[in-house]
Amino acid sequence: MPNTIIEKIISAHSDKPVKAGDIADVTIDARIARDFGGANVVKNLRDNNLELDDTSRTCFTFDCNPSGSDQKYATNQQICRTFARERGMKIFDINSGIGTHIAIDEGLIKPGGTLVSTDSHANILGAIGAFGQGMGDMDIAATFAHGKVWFKVPKSIKVTLKGLPPKNISAKDIALKLLIEFGASGLLGYAAEFYGDAVDNLKLSERITVASMATEMGGIIALFPPNDDVINACRKANDDDFEPVYADDGAHYDKSIEIDISGIEPYISRPGHPEDVVPVSQIKDLKIDSVFIGSCTNGRFEDMQIAAEILKGKKVAPGVVLKIVPTTREIWQRCLGEGLIDIFMKAGALVGNAGCAGCAAGQIGQNGPGEITVSTGNRNFAGKQGKGEVYLASPATVAASAVAGIITSADNIPDKPAVFSMSKPEKESVAGVEKETHNESAPVEMTGRVWVIDENNIDTDMIFHNRYLSITDISQMGQYTFDNLEGWKNFADKAKPGDIVITGSNFGAGSSRQQAVDCFRSLGIQLIIAKSFGAIYERNAINAGMPIITGDLISSGIKDGEEITVNISSGMVTRLSTKEEIQLEPSSQIQMEIYKKGGLLKI
Repeated sequence: MPNTIIEKIISAHSDKPVKAGDIADVTIDARIARDFGGANVVKNLRDNNLELDDTSRTCFTFDCNPSGSDQKYATNQQICRTFARERGMKIFDINSGIGTHIAIDEGLIKPGGTLVSTDSHANILGAIGAFGQGMGDMDIAATFAHGKVWFKVPKSIKVTLKGLPPKNISAKDIALKLLIEFGASGLLGYAAEFYGDAVDNLKLSERITVASMATEMGGIIALFPPNDDVINACRKANDDDFEPVYADDGAHYDKSIEIDISGIEPYISRPGHPEDVVPVSQIKDLKIDSVFIGSCTNGRFEDMQIAAEILKGKKVAPGVVLKIVPTTREIWQRCLGEGLIDIFMKAGALVGNAGCAGCAAGQIGQNGPGEITVSTGNRNFAGKQGKGEVYLASPATVAASAVAGIITSADNIPDKPAVFSMSKPEKESVAGVEKETHNESAPVEMTGRVWVIDENNIDTDMIFHNRYLSITDISQMGQYTFDNLEGWKNFADKAKPGDIVITGSNFGAGSSRQQAVDCFRSLGIQLIIAKSFGAIYERNAINAGMPIITGDLISSGIKDGEEITVNISSGMVTRLSTKEEIQLEPSSQIQMEIYKKGGLLKI
């Protein structure tokens, strides 16, 4: 019987011919785990005493956090590196780029092949007429161990694009047009095959753009019959020969749909929903804060070229931030060699290391509350790329908007960029910052239970680790107090308001972070007594109105749980159980003045 592309690929990788609806064990040619999910794959393998089926077909790609700047990602990456070293696995490390693109460019996958990854956009491989699927950690672990995984063969839809798009229209605009037609679920559970004159003319980079957004339409995969451009690129990347897979004449499709793209215009997705697509002309002139060019959807060299053509000789609008991240290191180097990086830098862009960027938390392309971003990414779900609003558009529209300072198309860039107004809100405040938590009566004498931490040189990373520095809400800081200090990681669970901390010398050494003071205020700790304080820490505590006293109480033999009374003005400490009095260093006059008014910035 005649078969669709997906049926032919899966049949060739199974022990029997398959049709839509069949469940088959599919041999996987390329098995990939990313830094996102990779550590869980390793855990699954180790917990179940599983080994690798074939190291030559198995690899890690570190693309979600190519800078390794997030400590959780850095930990996951190192877990994967260690596992790979033990087994001779290949790693495409943080200097390589996005795994699915590497799979194409490095010849890990070829037309007609199969690939799985911990990446929901692994179906990007449909751009070369291959089967690619994003799967969960257990699926990937099973594939690593057994070389195959079960899969239900999807039904197929035949999509024919009628006509040719206008010259100013990009593949991203075509993808956004498809989102208008299919919405968020119109391809749900389907493999879509694309045909038509426009499809025949699409370059590899353009096919990648459309294929990468099949997920946003609910699709299993968007498959493109390979044309000469794709075949030549894949033959260049592959040592082994291959035969492209095409659908048979008379293959059965669940649906056949025609979409006219001859009259489409530049499109843009409104925040929160990739499928909420409207013409750029409908929302032009909206003031923006930032733009992002990159992602697995639009980070190829051709995308960079389009952006460079618009940015050449121009500057980013005042106050607008332009962030550019090529897809792979090879593309980055080509951009450098052909002068594109120079154009970007002169325009005022930040050019980041190759990788996923904006789609991954903590990476270039994230935005803040109230920030309006125009992005070439494939998703703009609330919170996905930050706490602001994200619009999705083509590289041309994004670059044009960067220069204009407003949302606009490449053929409608104003002579002068839009600038931010100087008007201020009636009352300005920093989101999440709580009111002072000190005792408004500012008691000079205080009584409380003590915690004795007999250690010197406790630094600010031990007190409040740098992985929490994005927290600005004081009420949320207390839970992380001492969670990087060995032996005291559960301090926040045990401490109670009114407690007193007693510790050794050089307390608060290290960075200048205010959170290392504010975390104690958050818990209601009323006083810290140390043999000495780090210089910056001491200033931060005094300026925050946090009572601190300098002196040695540890040598007195004081124990955890004792109650003491301290006069911070005189420096006199009384142990309630023994009535013993111990003289410590009194607070300075300026310290008391700041404390009594509730902090340096209080009137």
